[in-house]
Amino acid sequence: MPVTGTDIWYYYICHREVWLMKHQIAPDQEDESLDLGRFISEIYYRRNKKELSFGNIVIDRVRQEDGQLVVGEVKKSSRYMKSATMQLLYYLDYLRRMGIEARGELLFPEERKKEVVEWTEEARVELERAVKEIQRILRMPVPPKPKKIQFCAKCAYREYCWAEE
Repeated sequence: MPVTGTDIWYYYICHREVWLMKHQIAPDQEDESLDLGRFISEIYYRRNKKELSFGNIVIDRVRQEDGQLVVGEVKKSSRYMKSATMQLLYYLDYLRRMGIEARGELLFPEERKKEVVEWTEEARVELERAVKEIQRILRMPVPPKPKKIQFCAKCAYREYCWAEE
């Protein structure tokens, strides 16, 4: 089962969520947090919206600046900075393996914030470890047990994980 950038995103937040998403157990589609994410994706950066999808990655924005390719990942909040950074690094690594050098930008339109992300050898090593761990999680016959973390309160799977509490 190929690992995607979205899998990387979920991995750095919750291993159980990676398993649920990859096994096509849909989160609560009426969750406000999901709606806000869809809204932000549709409304912001309309002028330079150039989504690029190939292989097993989908890049939100692509542009050229001073002869260099710049890929952008739009997020509703910087609250999940580590997760967003690793997702974008996964895209940069994917492109690099194809012989394409690029730099990345994390875009947080609600916060009017932009973070530059550049590929490093350390990131490649961490991504390889994360991909192996994701593949191990996906081979599990059942999802990892729920673990209460700070992100559970806004997770669209919260009723699935915590309905009995």
